[in-house]
Amino acid sequence: MSYPRPSLSDVRIRLEGHDLPGARAGSSALRLANVHVGVQRKAVAELLVPAWAPSATWDLTVDAREVDDLLDVGGPWVHGRPGARFLYLTWGNVVGDTFEMFRRAKLMFGDVPTAVLREAYEGKVLIGSLGLTDAHGDPVCARVRPEWSVG
Repeated sequence: MSYPRPSLSDVRIRLEGHDLPGARAGSSALRLANVHVGVQRKAVAELLVPAWAPSATWDLTVDAREVDDLLDVGGPWVHGRPGARFLYLTWGNVVGDTFEMFRRAKLMFGDVPTAVLREAYEGKVLIGSLGLTDAHGDPVCARVRPEWSVG
């Protein structure tokens, strides 16, 4: 017996970063001179924004499908196994044409409220807003929790 494959739908995501570490008063311009942040697509950081920019916005599209009444996301921007999917914001030094990653921040899809993710699946844009500087004035890393909404 064959079962129908769940159909895939596009979910549009906009990540809105503010308070970048290089733009903060008192940041060491030399230390962050070539630091950029981007979204990791497979193993490569893309859509790079300098750490001294006033803000950063990334627009992505991921695949989503319904599995047993739950939404699962995938595609080249998405990392992790089912039930633990996430996006990476990747920080690195740009040297010539090379991006030398030194830190990443993980944005877990499990932190998106179910109703918000469902609205995005049904056609709205999933918006994640987050500060990009930690309490020590450095680029955020580890697990971060944006404020999620739809627009």
